Amino acid sequence: MTNQTAMQYFEWYLPSDGQHWNNLADDAQHLADLGISHVWMPPAFKATNKDDVGYGVYDLFDLGEFDQKGTIRTKYGLKEEYLNAINQLKNVGIVPMADVVLNHKAAADKLETFDVVEVDPEDRTQEISEPFEIEGWTHFT
Repeated sequence: MTNQTAMQYFEWYLPSDGQHWNNLADDAQHLADLGISHVWMPPAFKATNKDDVGYGVYDLFDLGEFDQKGTIRTKYGLKEEYLNAINQLKNVGIVPMADVVLNHKAAADKLETFDVVEVDPEDRTQEISEPFEIEGWTHFT
Protein backbone atom coordinates (compact mmCIF):
# COMPACT_ATOMS: atom_id res chain seq x y z
CA MET A 1 0.00 0.00 0.00
CA THR A 2 1.37 3.37 -0.94
CA ASN A 3 0.33 6.87 0.06
CA GLN A 4 -3.15 6.11 1.37
CA THR A 5 -5.12 9.12 2.52
CA ALA A 6 -8.29 9.00 4.60
CA MET A 7 -10.69 11.91 4.72
CA GLN A 8 -13.26 12.64 7.42
CA TYR A 9 -16.22 13.68 5.28
CA PHE A 10 -18.26 15.45 7.95
CA GLU A 11 -18.04 18.04 10.70
CA TRP A 12 -20.35 19.32 13.43
CA TYR A 13 -21.76 22.29 11.54
CA LEU A 14 -22.98 20.71 8.31
CA PRO A 15 -26.39 22.03 7.28
CA SER A 16 -29.35 19.89 8.36
CA ASP A 17 -30.74 19.80 4.84
CA GLY A 18 -30.59 16.04 4.22
CA GLN A 19 -28.21 16.48 1.28
CA HIS A 20 -24.94 15.18 2.71
CA TRP A 21 -25.14 11.69 1.17
CA ASN A 22 -26.01 13.22 -2.22
CA ASN A 23 -23.12 15.68 -1.93
CA LEU A 24 -20.73 12.86 -1.09
CA ALA A 25 -21.92 10.77 -4.04
CA ASP A 26 -21.46 13.77 -6.35
CA ASP A 27 -17.99 14.45 -4.91
CA ALA A 28 -16.68 10.86 -5.17
CA GLN A 29 -14.77 11.29 -8.44
CA HIS A 30 -13.25 14.57 -7.28
CA LEU A 31 -12.05 12.91 -4.06
CA ALA A 32 -10.52 10.06 -6.05
CA ASP A 33 -8.79 12.56 -8.35
CA LEU A 34 -7.27 14.21 -5.26
CA GLY A 35 -5.85 10.85 -4.14
CA ILE A 36 -8.27 10.12 -1.31
CA SER A 37 -8.30 6.37 -0.69
CA HIS A 38 -10.70 6.13 2.27
CA VAL A 39 -13.68 8.24 3.34
CA TRP A 40 -14.86 8.28 6.95
CA MET A 41 -18.64 8.82 6.91
CA PRO A 42 -20.69 10.11 9.85
CA PRO A 43 -23.08 7.87 11.80
CA ALA A 44 -25.90 7.04 9.40
CA PHE A 45 -28.66 6.01 11.76
CA LYS A 46 -31.63 7.88 13.20
CA ALA A 47 -30.61 10.20 15.98
CA THR A 48 -32.49 12.23 18.57
CA ASN A 49 -33.76 14.67 15.91
CA LYS A 50 -33.11 15.71 12.29
CA ASP A 51 -30.31 18.09 13.36
CA ASP A 52 -28.35 15.60 15.48
CA VAL A 53 -24.90 14.82 14.02
CA GLY A 54 -25.46 11.12 14.65
CA TYR A 55 -23.92 10.52 18.06
CA GLY A 56 -27.24 10.95 19.90
CA VAL A 57 -28.33 7.52 18.67
CA TYR A 58 -32.04 6.74 18.75
CA ASP A 59 -32.40 3.74 16.39
CA LEU A 60 -29.39 1.83 15.09
CA PHE A 61 -31.52 0.13 12.44
CA ASP A 62 -33.11 3.24 10.90
CA LEU A 63 -30.76 4.64 8.26
CA GLY A 64 -33.36 7.13 7.06
CA GLU A 65 -36.39 5.09 6.07
CA PHE A 66 -38.85 5.21 9.00
CA ASP A 67 -40.88 8.12 10.37
CA GLN A 68 -39.39 8.52 13.84
CA LYS A 69 -38.46 11.57 15.92
CA GLY A 70 -40.36 13.82 13.52
CA THR A 71 -38.48 12.85 10.36
CA ILE A 72 -37.90 10.06 7.88
CA ARG A 73 -34.46 11.21 6.80
CA THR A 74 -31.49 11.60 9.08
CA LYS A 75 -29.50 14.82 9.17
CA TYR A 76 -27.59 13.46 6.18
CA GLY A 77 -30.38 12.05 4.02
CA LEU A 78 -32.29 8.87 3.24
CA LYS A 79 -31.15 5.24 3.33
CA GLU A 80 -31.18 4.96 -0.49
CA GLU A 81 -28.95 8.05 -0.73
CA TYR A 82 -26.54 6.60 1.86
CA LEU A 83 -26.25 3.35 -0.08
CA ASN A 84 -25.77 5.30 -3.32
CA ALA A 85 -22.94 7.34 -1.78
CA ILE A 86 -21.22 4.13 -0.65
CA ASN A 87 -21.56 2.66 -4.14
CA GLN A 88 -20.25 5.83 -5.80
CA LEU A 89 -17.18 5.79 -3.54
CA LYS A 90 -16.53 2.13 -4.34
CA ASN A 91 -16.99 2.77 -8.06
CA VAL A 92 -14.03 5.19 -8.03
CA GLY A 93 -11.85 2.98 -5.81
CA ILE A 94 -12.45 4.72 -2.48
CA VAL A 95 -13.03 2.62 0.63
CA PRO A 96 -16.02 3.92 2.61
CA MET A 97 -15.68 3.73 6.39
CA ALA A 98 -18.86 3.88 8.46
CA ASP A 99 -18.78 5.45 11.92
CA VAL A 100 -20.87 2.99 13.94
CA VAL A 101 -21.68 4.10 17.48
CA LEU A 102 -22.93 1.05 19.37
CA ASN A 103 -22.59 2.35 22.93
CA HIS A 104 -24.85 5.42 22.66
CA LYS A 105 -28.62 5.42 23.09
CA ALA A 106 -30.66 8.59 23.54
CA ALA A 107 -34.14 10.15 23.37
CA ALA A 108 -36.14 7.20 24.67
CA ASP A 109 -39.91 7.34 24.25
CA LYS A 110 -41.08 6.39 27.72
CA LEU A 111 -39.99 5.91 31.30
CA GLU A 112 -39.57 2.39 32.69
CA THR A 113 -39.31 1.23 36.29
CA PHE A 114 -36.54 -1.17 37.27
CA ASP A 115 -34.53 -2.31 40.29
CA VAL A 116 -31.04 -1.03 40.98
CA VAL A 117 -28.48 -1.21 43.79
CA GLU A 118 -25.99 1.38 44.86
CA VAL A 119 -22.35 0.33 44.54
CA ASP A 120 -19.18 1.47 46.22
CA PRO A 121 -17.66 4.22 44.04
CA GLU A 122 -14.18 2.86 44.79
CA ASP A 123 -15.11 -0.77 43.99
CA ARG A 124 -18.12 -1.16 41.74
CA THR A 125 -18.25 -4.90 42.42
CA GLN A 126 -19.34 -4.17 46.01
CA GLU A 127 -23.05 -3.46 46.58
CA ILE A 128 -23.71 -1.00 49.39
CA SER A 129 -27.52 -0.91 49.36
CA GLU A 130 -30.50 -3.18 49.09
CA PRO A 131 -32.28 -3.20 45.71
CA PHE A 132 -34.66 -0.27 45.16
CA GLU A 133 -36.81 0.93 42.28
CA ILE A 134 -36.04 3.87 40.02
CA GLU A 135 -37.47 5.19 36.78
CA GLY A 136 -35.33 5.77 33.72
CA TRP A 137 -35.78 6.79 30.11
CA THR A 138 -35.05 3.33 28.70
CA HIS A 139 -38.19 2.36 26.72
CA PHE A 140 -37.80 2.70 22.96
CA THR A 141 -40.68 2.12 20.57
